[in-house]
Amino acid sequence: MNFDKTMSFKSLKDEEHDARKIVKEVYEALQEKGYNPINQLVGYILSGDPTYITSHNDARNRIRKIDRDELLEKMVKFYVGIDK
Repeated sequence: MNFDKTMSFKSLKDEEHDARKIVKEVYEALQEKGYNPINQLVGYILSGDPTYITSHNDARNRIRKIDRDELLEKMVKFYVGIDK
């Protein structure tokens, strides 16, 4: 076992924060390129087709780091007031 490297622990709250940050960054990248960010994000979430997301500012690669099912679940929970 190699004890020279420091392990990093990431909590679920950190992952939620990361997902929120990524979605905001992707939203901004889509907006900068002149797309309707909401329509593009919905298209991506429903279809899984990453071409709905611009590659500007590495947005396409970033959004693919988030599990779409988990993202949709969080959005529904937020909408109905279960998860804020």
